[in-house]
Amino acid sequence: MSRLLRFSRVVLGISGGVDSAVSALLLKRKGYEVIGVFMRNWDVKDEKGHCQTDVDAEDAEWVCRRLDIPFHEVNFVKEYWNDVFMYMIDEYKAGYTPNPDILCNKNMKFSAFLNHARETHDSEVIATGHYARSSYGEDLEYYDVKKGAKLLQGIDRWKDQTFYLSQIPQKSLQHTIFPLGDYNKDVVRKIAESAKLDRVSQKRDSVGICFIGNRNFQDFISEYIEDKPGKFIDLDTGEAVGDHKGIHQWTVGQRCHIAGMKKAYFIAEKQRDSNNIHVVAGSGHPALYSSTLFTEPIYWIHRPPDQLFSDGQLECQFRFQHTHPLVPCIVTTHTDNPWHCSPTQNNMVVSLAESQRAITPGQFAVFYLGDECLGSARILRPGPSHYTLNIDNCRTRILGERKTEQSFLLRKANSKKQGATED
Repeated sequence: MSRLLRFSRVVLGISGGVDSAVSALLLKRKGYEVIGVFMRNWDVKDEKGHCQTDVDAEDAEWVCRRLDIPFHEVNFVKEYWNDVFMYMIDEYKAGYTPNPDILCNKNMKFSAFLNHARETHDSEVIATGHYARSSYGEDLEYYDVKKGAKLLQGIDRWKDQTFYLSQIPQKSLQHTIFPLGDYNKDVVRKIAESAKLDRVSQKRDSVGICFIGNRNFQDFISEYIEDKPGKFIDLDTGEAVGDHKGIHQWTVGQRCHIAGMKKAYFIAEKQRDSNNIHVVAGSGHPALYSSTLFTEPIYWIHRPPDQLFSDGQLECQFRFQHTHPLVPCIVTTHTDNPWHCSPTQNNMVVSLAESQRAITPGQFAVFYLGDECLGSARILRPGPSHYTLNIDNCRTRILGERKTEQSFLLRKANSKKQGATED
């Protein structure tokens, strides 16, 4: 039996939504002493727009009263600002598109929160309402420090949230319970209804980044990053077709409405050196599609698969957006590739079985092997697009034709010389 099961106290991150509410209910039914803690990660007093934080805190407190469990709040505003928000700003300044949700889970909801549970509530076990599972079992019954814990996908594959947990620290995962890992979302709502948790049973899932709220992203980011104007350049013609206020306001694949242009343009590439943005006409333009990408070293949640060491490459599955289907891929650890992607041996080359649209630098490539979420890596850049490869093929063909033509002319000239000599 797990040593951790001697501890009957579980500190639950309660968010004010239906998932954490049902998690609290399920834990209490199992006989745990449950303590609900609401994490306040953003200072609403600094915001000009609307934010759900206060409403969510009130709902979380209501749930705890309804279930007769203690309710507490913890303020992680400073930690969030330093470890998540400033990183996000720096990434946007550099022309990347970060994923703050993954970093929030890594640094706040599982690292800082576990420390808080230990120091403030004398608990070695935390729980969250994420749709995920652990190889340690739903009650840590298979706890084994030597073997380590694996992060597994939730039964509800549509709601599975392992993508956002792909940077979870191993030490935190070993002390985490996921009560909803074996449940589907519709069942969770029915449980909430039957328990008369009506205030949250039909509450909509939170989407987007809470500190942005309902505001326009470009307006929000301009509060923290100064405008740096540049040009929209049509990739096909090389002509400037419009102006923009900064590459930090745009992301790859995004549609941009350019004044006076009838075509629907989309962001193909951001030029960090010139501050110009290459745009293409049409959402299906070949410049938006790539079948390779290059990443930083992968963070392995459990440990690197043996195949990676024995073969120098790993066959697994990939996604870089939560809602995207998994795609078979091959991960290579070396730089012996035709694109010479990286200056260090530790960066990774990912070759995809299917081309993906708008592979975005700064986002995370998340890797899976069966049910297991192996970990993730920050994307440095996509490989050559279909557009680039087609141009290269055309250039190769043209060069080949020129060489053939030159060879023909040379033979013809030599033939004339030979004929003149014979005369």
